[in-house]
Amino acid sequence: MDSTLPDRIAFLGGYLPRLCGIATFTHDLCEAVAAVAPGSRCFVGAVNDRVDAYEYPPRVRFEMDQKDLDSYRRGADFLNFDNADVLCLQHEFGIYGGPAGSHIVALLKEVRMPVVTTLHTVLREPDTAQRKVMEEVVQRSDRLVVMARKGAEILRETYGVPDVKVDVIPHGIPDMPFIDSSFHKAQLGVEGRMVLLTFGLLGPGKGIEYAIEALPAIVRRHPNVVYLVLGATHPHLVAREGERYRLSLERLAEDRGVKDHVIFYNRFVSLDDLKEFIGATDIYLTPYLNEAQITSGTLAQVFGAGKAVVSTPYWHAQELLADGRGILAAFRDPKTIAEGVCAFLDDPDRMRATREKAYRLGRESVWPAVAQRYIESFHRACTERKATPRTAFAGWTLASRPYDLPPLRLDHVVRMSDGTGILQHATFNVPNFHEGYCTDDNARAFILCNLLDELSGRLPTENLDRLTTSFLAFLAAAFNPKTGRFRNFMSHGRQWLEDAGSEDSHARALWAFGSGAGRSRNEGHQRLCAHLFERGLPAVESFSSPRAWAFSLLGIHEYLRRPQGQSAVMASREVLTRKLVALWKGCATDNWPWFEPSATYDNARLCQALLLSGQWIPDAAALEIGLKSLRWLASLQTTQAGHFRPIGSNGFYERGGARADFDQQPVEAQAMVSACLEAFRATQDAFWSREAKRAFEWFLGRNDLGLPLYDSGGGGCSDGLHEDRINENQGAESTLAFHLSRAEMNYAEHLIASPPNQS
Repeated sequence: MDSTLPDRIAFLGGYLPRLCGIATFTHDLCEAVAAVAPGSRCFVGAVNDRVDAYEYPPRVRFEMDQKDLDSYRRGADFLNFDNADVLCLQHEFGIYGGPAGSHIVALLKEVRMPVVTTLHTVLREPDTAQRKVMEEVVQRSDRLVVMARKGAEILRETYGVPDVKVDVIPHGIPDMPFIDSSFHKAQLGVEGRMVLLTFGLLGPGKGIEYAIEALPAIVRRHPNVVYLVLGATHPHLVAREGERYRLSLERLAEDRGVKDHVIFYNRFVSLDDLKEFIGATDIYLTPYLNEAQITSGTLAQVFGAGKAVVSTPYWHAQELLADGRGILAAFRDPKTIAEGVCAFLDDPDRMRATREKAYRLGRESVWPAVAQRYIESFHRACTERKATPRTAFAGWTLASRPYDLPPLRLDHVVRMSDGTGILQHATFNVPNFHEGYCTDDNARAFILCNLLDELSGRLPTENLDRLTTSFLAFLAAAFNPKTGRFRNFMSHGRQWLEDAGSEDSHARALWAFGSGAGRSRNEGHQRLCAHLFERGLPAVESFSSPRAWAFSLLGIHEYLRRPQGQSAVMASREVLTRKLVALWKGCATDNWPWFEPSATYDNARLCQALLLSGQWIPDAAALEIGLKSLRWLASLQTTQAGHFRPIGSNGFYERGGARADFDQQPVEAQAMVSACLEAFRATQDAFWSREAKRAFEWFLGRNDLGLPLYDSGGGGCSDGLHEDRINENQGAESTLAFHLSRAEMNYAEHLIASPPNQS
C-alpha cells in the first residue's frame, strides 16, 4: 500500500438509508475514497435522527444518537480505541444535537486523530451560538474542506481562518455521459416534451412555488414544457406538518392553469433512477430562496451531467454558473425565472454551448477525482499534526474527563402522569390519587419536556409529545379568565379547588408558558403558550412575592427567545428587576447580603433572575447583586466537608438566628444548579461550574447522610433529606427537580452557546 495513505479512515455524519443530503454525501464520499484507496480501511460513524435506528450496511461501525450528548463521547472512545488514522467529519449545524449542533464538540474534544472537516454550511452572519460552535470546530479540525471559493473567503473574513488550512474541493458527482435527453425521455414517458427538473428533499426553502408561478409565461411560448418536481418531502417536515407544502404547490399549479404541465414524483429515488431523470432533463431549475447557501449537491450533480441550469443567485450557483455556464434569475421573481428558461428554449444553440461548458468543468467533480483530493487533504492533515500519544487512556484522569451524568430514565415521570397531567404526590413510588394535581408541578413538567426535546433524544417521540401536550393542556385549563389568574390545585376528579392560586404558582405557570413560547418546535404549542403568557403577565406587577417576581423574570427571559411581541414584555422585565434590586438595597448589609430578613425556599432563583436581567437589559447593578448574593448563598450552603447542604425547610434561616439544616428539599439543589450555571455563563469563572456540580451531586449521595435521593433504577427522586433518613416518597416536585437539574447540567455541558440575543 502507498505509505502516504492513511490505513484507517473514519467518516462521521448522517448515512444512508437516512434520507438527507448529508447522509447521501457521506455515503458517496466514503465509497469513492474506498475505491480510490483500496488498501485503506474505510468505516463510518452514523448520526441517528430518530429513536429507532436505521438498517445500516456493514460499513457503519458505530452509531450516535443526535440529541444524546453521552453518545458523542462514546463515539470518540470508539474512534480512539480503534486507532483511526484520520477522521473525516461532515459538519452542518442541524444534524448534531445541542444549541447550534454543539454536541459534536464533545467528540472533537476527545478524539486523538487528525480531523478533516467538510463544512456544508459556512455562515457569513452567524448568531452567537453558531459562531461559538464554528469557532470550536475550526480550532479542533486540522484541515477544513469547503466546496466553493466563497466558503474559503467567508472562513477567512468572518472566522479568521488562514487559507493554508482550507482545501476547496467541489461536491462530488457521479460520472455520466454527455448525451441527448431524448433517450431517457422515452423511458420515462415524456417523449416530445421539454423537461424542466427540480429534485431533492422537498421543503419551503426550495422556492418551487416561484417556478410554478413562472410556468404560465413559459407555457405560452413553449406549450410542450413539463416541470418535474422529483423527491420526497423532508421527513422532519412531514413529521411536523405532513404534506401541507406539497399540497399547496399542487393547488397553486391548478390555480395557475398549469396542472397538465407539472409532475410531482414523491419518492426518494435510487442513484440509478436519478441518473435516468437527470438524463431526461433539458433545463434544471433551482429557485432557492436563501443567498447564503454555500453548497448544493443537486446543482453540482445536474450541472456536472452537462445540463442547462436556471437558478437564483445563491453563492454556490453564482460561482458555478459564472462565465456563461448557466443563467441566474432573481430571488422570488417568477418573471426572471420564465425569461431564463425561455432564453434557453428559444435558442437551442446557446443551450447546447452552455451544456458543453458545464460538462467540461464537471469532469473535475466526478467522485474519483474528488476522492483523490480528499486523500491528499487527509495526508496533509496527518503530516501536519505534531506527534501525539495514541494510547487510549493517556491523560484520562478524572480532572481531564467530562463530568458523567446519570443516564436519563423517565419511568417515574411517566408513571406519575395521566391524561390530565402529572400527579402531585406519591406513596413511595406509587402515585397518590388523593392529593390530585397542581399547576406548580405541571409547569415544572412542561419545562422539562421542552428541555428534553432539545437535548435528550432518548424518550420515544410519541411519549414526549403525549406528555408535553397533557402538561400544557393542564396549564391552559388552569387559567381563569374571570380573574386573570392561574388556579393551582385540582382534585383527582378534575375539579378546581380555588378561583386563584398563589402568586408563586401563577408565576411558575408564566415561566412554563415562556419556555414553551421560546423553545417549543410545535407551532400550536408555541402560539398557545405565547397567548397565555401575555394574558397572565399583567397580574404580576401587583404581586408582593419576591419569588413570584423571580419566576416571572425567568419566564420572561424564556419568552424573549421568540422574535416578536417583545416591547411590553421587556418593560415588565425592567419593572420586576427594579423591584428585586430595591428589595436588596432595602435589606442587604455587609453581614447579611440578602433580599429579605430570612432565607427560605427557592432562594437561588432570586439571584438567577437578576443574573439574567443583568446580562440582557443590560443592568450592571442587577448583575453585581445577583453574583454577590449567590456567592453568599453558596458559602452558606457548603459544609466543612465540602458537600452541598441547602437551608432546611424546618425553620429556614432568620437573620441573627440559627439556620435549619433539615429538612433539605430537592428544589433547593435544583435552584442552586440553575443559578450557578447562569453565573458561569455570565462570568466564565470556573468557581460557578464547580458549585453547580456540588449542588447536583447532593441528589447522588454527596450530602449529610451520604445517601442518594435519586433512584437510578426507576427514575424517581425522594422528597427530602431528614436528619436521620431520606423521605422515601417520590413525589412530582422532587422527581422533576432532579430531572430538571440533570437536563440543565446536560445543556450546559460545554457552555458553547450563549442565550439568544434579546436586545
